[in-house]
Amino acid sequence: MIINLPEIKTKQVTIGEVFKVSSGGTPSRKKDEYFTDGNIAWVKTGDLKGKFVNSATEFISQLGLDNSSAKLFPPKTVLLAMYGATIGACSILPFEAATNQACAALLPSDDCDENFLYYYLAFIKPSLINKGVGGAQPNISAGLIKNLKIPLPPLAEQQKIASVLDAADSLRQKDQQLIDKYNALGQSLFLDMFGDPETNPMGWESLLLENMVQFLTSGSRGWAKYYSDEGELFLRIQNVGKNQLLLENVTYVQPPDNAEAKRTAVKKGDILLSITADLGRTAVIPANLAKAYINQHLAIIRLKDIYEPYYVSEYISSIGGKRQLMKLDKGGVKAGLNFTDIKSLNILNPPIKLQRQYLERSQQVETQKQQAQASLEKSEALFNSLLQRAFKGELT
Repeated sequence: MIINLPEIKTKQVTIGEVFKVSSGGTPSRKKDEYFTDGNIAWVKTGDLKGKFVNSATEFISQLGLDNSSAKLFPPKTVLLAMYGATIGACSILPFEAATNQACAALLPSDDCDENFLYYYLAFIKPSLINKGVGGAQPNISAGLIKNLKIPLPPLAEQQKIASVLDAADSLRQKDQQLIDKYNALGQSLFLDMFGDPETNPMGWESLLLENMVQFLTSGSRGWAKYYSDEGELFLRIQNVGKNQLLLENVTYVQPPDNAEAKRTAVKKGDILLSITADLGRTAVIPANLAKAYINQHLAIIRLKDIYEPYYVSEYISSIGGKRQLMKLDKGGVKAGLNFTDIKSLNILNPPIKLQRQYLERSQQVETQKQQAQASLEKSEALFNSLLQRAFKGELT
């Protein structure tokens, strides 16, 4: 089967005509000697996280290699994920390594630059995902990969295209690294100012959340029939992060005029807490948020005026806070917290002046992070535009 992709203004061939396509294997887990003290990098699809494989999460021994279908692949081999949620992920091997059977290996070819191939596979990733077949574990086959069409301009032109895309990719990676830096800075700021919540090295007073709260409720269960393309914001668990309100993917409702709607309407300074599934996500409602309501997977924690919501929100979503939540969770089919659980949380209570200093500093970090995020969105758009142009023959 030949898969037809967008026409490129150069000759096209199938991958199987240019590359030897292979795959790896998994040594028997029953044989400890196949993995113990192994020194051969054994790459799995979860290791395909960027242009290059930085490292392998597991290593196998020579015995494991010799007694399985795993095989060594040379540097410059391009690996492509064939199974499950990672279909289409690809990376270049910068070192010799073996792989498991979920990775297709496109061995180096004198006719095609590995960087050009990597970017082309990134370009057709949506098509590869759509070609996945099967149920819970969709896959693409080696035969399908061999029949994929790929443009093959002269090698010098391939390298020129890859160089342009490398520059654009480097720009977006730098923006992402800056955001990661701000995320780490925000996390360290809390620890620097207040210490580890679990060990409380600064000896802060500890309060039950029950004594800090003036209002506590969970959201509406029966509003699906009120969903609308416009109206009031309806906040769900995906709108709550780590002490952060996420409004990229929002739903709207036309709320009924009843007591439940009034109860589940949020106010400035309310803390939102995820109480099912991914427990411990938090966010604080800012002053400029339009009228909004919450669904049943969230709780509203409205503090007494003498407490700082941003500090308490960060405390609950910290590692120490989340560990408290995990101990309270009863497990079962679906994770969940009730009001008694929430009220029983222990919250360290440093002086309010220090809490407000934390708020000022964390907002400064957040402002810088938002600027970096805007820059990342521009560099992502540039990269994606160049990627499209490159493989439509518009870049050279």
